[in-house]
Amino acid sequence: MLQRDELEEMRLFSYENAKLYKEKTKRWHDKHIQPRSFEEGQQVLLFNSRLKLFPGKLKSRWSGPFTITKVYPHGVVELRGNEGGEFKVNGQRLKHYWDGEVERNKTSLTLVDP
Repeated sequence: MLQRDELEEMRLFSYENAKLYKEKTKRWHDKHIQPRSFEEGQQVLLFNSRLKLFPGKLKSRWSGPFTITKVYPHGVVELRGNEGGEFKVNGQRLKHYWDGEVERNKTSLTLVDP
């Protein structure tokens, strides 16, 4: 009977540790999310997570640039491609496209518009 109670106590203790671990991991993840704000007319790159044509290292998973036509609440963004087709994507799959050349100085990098 005593061993069964000890086993139950260990089980409850492990559940509590798992719960604390998940909360700590969630706090760390939420702290490292980079907030992104998009506006209509900006150009963005789209991350293609389903690209499995070449499993090599040199194939880029970012495609674009695409133009933002509308920003919906809760992170949904409507994009227009070069061919004119419009589609909606999750804003987490986008990053800003900086058009122009990058000048490299000894102290910092600066963006130069052509």
